[in-house]
Amino acid sequence: MNVAAGWGARVREAVAAGQNPTPETIDGLVRERADTLGRRGVHSEVARLSSALLGLGELASVVAEPEVTDVLVNGDGSVWVDRGRGVERSPVRVAVSQTRPLAVRLAAMAGRRLDDAQPWVDGLLPDGIRLHAVVPPLVESGAHVSLRVPRVFPSSVAALVELGTCSPVTAEILRGIVRSRRSFLVCGGTGSGKTTLLAALLAECDAAERLVLVEDVRELSPVHPHVVRLQGRAANVEGFGLVTMTDLVRQALRMRPDRLIVGEVRGAEVRELLAALNTGHSGSAGTVHANTARDVPARLQALGALAGLSTAAVDAQVASGIDLVVAMRRVGAARVVSEIGVVARSPSGGVEVRCAWSGPGIRGPSEPVGSGMPRAAGGVPPPGFAGASAGPGPAWEECCELLGDALDTRGVGPFPGAMGVGA
Repeated sequence: MNVAAGWGARVREAVAAGQNPTPETIDGLVRERADTLGRRGVHSEVARLSSALLGLGELASVVAEPEVTDVLVNGDGSVWVDRGRGVERSPVRVAVSQTRPLAVRLAAMAGRRLDDAQPWVDGLLPDGIRLHAVVPPLVESGAHVSLRVPRVFPSSVAALVELGTCSPVTAEILRGIVRSRRSFLVCGGTGSGKTTLLAALLAECDAAERLVLVEDVRELSPVHPHVVRLQGRAANVEGFGLVTMTDLVRQALRMRPDRLIVGEVRGAEVRELLAALNTGHSGSAGTVHANTARDVPARLQALGALAGLSTAAVDAQVASGIDLVVAMRRVGAARVVSEIGVVARSPSGGVEVRCAWSGPGIRGPSEPVGSGMPRAAGGVPPPGFAGASAGPGPAWEECCELLGDALDTRGVGPFPGAMGVGA
């Protein structure tokens, strides 16, 4: 740390002299001491200083662990990680005095500001790591940093089956949703796999379709030949230049999208999204934070209120613009599809989501226990999953009607109620 601090002072001097704090700057400064460090010494020192002064620093070794999905740094310098068993304390520590420089450096890597005027940041690091950081006085002690590390990038629905996110039967229902161009939302809690599922579904879209993605922070990376990405922007230090999700959705509608995709619906942009879904943009999709599928209408009503929409107005647009909801949930280290629901009018005149297919991991009734289930050590489903019931729900026939011929049941075994296949 003392050596790094010494080099850090030299880098700051170089910056003050007009040089950018880049890997090239560090390389040049270290090579000035090549006569004492030697060739190998220069190489290792450049790598170490690049990580300490420009990269993840002390967190690099933790992020490199294959099982780690979340890295959390508290203001006291303690580092906590999630390997799928809950948050655990790591032996790695960050000096309290270095938590803020670390947070500011990571924010700069994400192309964002972090200072007293803008004391929080939400961004994406070059390796696809999601960054969130908050600095005092919003938090005690030093800066708090949260990193979400992507470990799997399923390129298709078939890849979801391999991961245990869903069964082959469920995968065919998901493909049917895409092929039928039904508009849908993916819901779930934080870290439940909403973005991962949505990206896999978008990969199933026809190659001739133009997908326009709107995100506050870029996370979606669908494997598709025609993807246009729009990303929000924070205001500058003078308070100008803010680009909101609402602005982006409006612009996206003018870009001739075959499918409009909103990475996360969490504000007033729900008004523009619902308007788009009710004016011919079928097959569009998005994600929303909601614990279960049946909670989605209430969540959309709350977001609609932010845009000045009444509950009745939201319900009317949801009922006519959104067809289905796919719910995700996290079980240990696994992320599984927990429910597929149909959006319909409730007896009271509001909107509800009726269960069409449900179950942990959603295995079909004819599939063996553990098929398409989240895998624990040794391929054994986590406690509480083995033997759990799953299958069609009350709205299964409605779901089949919505998907029609797009629901192809060949090769997936008995499929109760689907176009006369099975009993």
